[in-house]
Parts: sequence; C-alpha cells; structure tokens
Amino acid sequence: MDASEIKVKLFRQIDAMDKENLEELYGIFLNFIRGKDSTDEWEQLTDMQKQGIERGIYELDDNQGIPQNIVLEELRKKYGLT
Repeated sequence: MDASEIKVKLFRQIDAMDKENLEELYGIFLNFIRGKDSTDEWEQLTDMQKQGIERGIYELDDNQGIPQNIVLEELRKKYGLT
C-alpha cells in the first residue's frame, strides 16, 4: 500500500468516527507528533519521575492497570461530569 492509499484509508476511517472517538484520536495523534518532535524529554526527567513511569509500564504489562473506561467513569461520577 503506498502513501496516498494509506492517507485515503485513514481519511475514510476518521471521517466515519463520532465526535467522542474523533477527539480521543486527535489527542493520541498530537501526543504521537509531539513525541516525535521532542525525543530528549526523557533525559530531562528526574530519576524519580523515570522510575515512576517505568513502574507504571511494568504494572500495565503485568495486567495491574485500570481500564480507561473505568477511570473515566469514576472521574465523571466524582466530579459530576456528563
């Protein structure tokens, strides 16, 4: 598949998304782009911050994480958001 075919396929999939999923994808896309632009951010973190991130990744790999939909639902209830 060449670049133009990928772009068309992505456009069609994005165009079919509802607003909520589109906003989520937009955030993921921005994070991806920003991550490519500033690869040295990791080096600017303190050792404690790096350890916290690494611990979080380990917990997720060990299936100890909380699914996003549950976290969001708890936050909505806590703060009365819809």
